[in-house]
Amino acid sequence: MDFTLGEELETVRGLAREIFTDHATTERVRAAEAGENRIDAELWEQLARAGLLGTVIDEDDGGVGLGIGGLCVLLQEQGRVVAPVPLWSAAVAALAIAEYGTPQQRAAVLPGVVDGSERITVALEEFGPVAAAEPACVAKSDGSRWRLTGVKAVVPTPFGADRVLVAAMTEQGPGLFLTATDAEDLRWEHCETTDHDAGGNLQLDGALAEAVGAPGGGVLDMVLRWAEVALSALQLGVAEGALAHAAEYLRERVQFDRPLGSLQAVQHQLADCYIETDAMRVTLWQAVQAVTELTDGHAPASAVLVAKWWAGDSGLNVVHRVQHVHGGIGVDTDYPVHRHFLWGKQISGLLGGPSATLDRLGSVLVESGART
Repeated sequence: MDFTLGEELETVRGLAREIFTDHATTERVRAAEAGENRIDAELWEQLARAGLLGTVIDEDDGGVGLGIGGLCVLLQEQGRVVAPVPLWSAAVAALAIAEYGTPQQRAAVLPGVVDGSERITVALEEFGPVAAAEPACVAKSDGSRWRLTGVKAVVPTPFGADRVLVAAMTEQGPGLFLTATDAEDLRWEHCETTDHDAGGNLQLDGALAEAVGAPGGGVLDMVLRWAEVALSALQLGVAEGALAHAAEYLRERVQFDRPLGSLQAVQHQLADCYIETDAMRVTLWQAVQAVTELTDGHAPASAVLVAKWWAGDSGLNVVHRVQHVHGGIGVDTDYPVHRHFLWGKQISGLLGGPSATLDRLGSVLVESGART
């Protein structure tokens, strides 16, 4: 399998790396974390000007048309520098509307997404042992629209967003529903997250919403796969950025008249990090290919879960080892590598941690074996 990026994706990578490197400095990240919405608004505007916010959106809707592969390249570069912009959640929501939304929904939302004037987020998770694919939040038909009732947990970066895409259960099965973040009959509760995002718990008391795609038609399952692939790409970037910090630090830090990087125990730690990061990269692009081709109903699910497990388990291993080899400075909250640890910890638990992912993967493989 050839994982070489094509010319278009290499162009996206180069442009994204330049923008993120220039703007996501330690000082800028710290300033964004002290802000009300925890977003670097200037960086978000730069991404819009460069056309990168429309990476996943088709050209007919004003985007670039590079789909989930283009998004993964973009997220990997974001993760390298832990840039405080709500890219994965906004892009997954936009992709859902681009693929499943009505012409009216696409016309109302996507142009603003591309130029940065409209921001969307996703409400996929809930409190307690509730699987994202089987939400407890309920949607009931009300004429041509729907009424949402329930609670969604830790919605990523909702403050300052214009709309939220909510996963809810109907009589036909699970679906996705679009509503304004300031609609009547909903309220937000601010919550802190490990990665310093300003998350929000969402209480819905009959809020009006529009369905995106047909409820019970598999839309939510597909969007969850996109989200899991996106988070795997972001985690890969976080791990690569952390490893780069470690390599630089260990080259320069000297103890007992020897660079720390020359010590065998340290080299073994970094070798493990390199192996696990490479495994994350391979499984990510296998998942991207599986989701893009959709050649088998089970292949995309299993490939995505494999990538998600590697991202959750190995991604956390990498940022933990990197922090460890930095010694005392690794726990300094002002030192850059500490943010990689926090991001790695947060991402590893989103949409289910490694153990939950492994359990789901086992169920998928058993079901697939029963069918063959």
